[in-house]
Amino acid sequence: MREPRVLIVEDEVFVAMDIERILVDAGFKVQAIAADRGEALANADGADVAFVDLNLRDGPTGVIIAEELARKYAVKVVYVTANPAQIVQPAPTAIGFIRKPFYDKAIVAAAAMAVNRQVTPEDAATITLFS
Repeated sequence: MREPRVLIVEDEVFVAMDIERILVDAGFKVQAIAADRGEALANADGADVAFVDLNLRDGPTGVIIAEELARKYAVKVVYVTANPAQIVQPAPTAIGFIRKPFYDKAIVAAAAMAVNRQVTPEDAATITLFS
């Protein structure tokens, strides 16, 4: 069984590296870090889950990127943002969002939920789920 693959869509390098560290420590494979729409779509194939910021190097494109990742690649989406009100219509595969600043356990719990792993109710409560 292969490690679940993650795409991180985040233009703040230190935030992206922090998410990468958290996920690798939890047994996930980060296949790419993307700072804009072009990079995200170029690296999406094979990803199981994407952590997507809303405001990126090319503007507020996170919502559009998430939609494309869901429809073209069936990637599960977790938004990581300080501005969740910008998520008017979540992508069809979106699980929920994590507010910045985030806790390590929220990132791990969201990734685990995205690949159908068990999470404790306490850890699940660190994510705002879409119903």
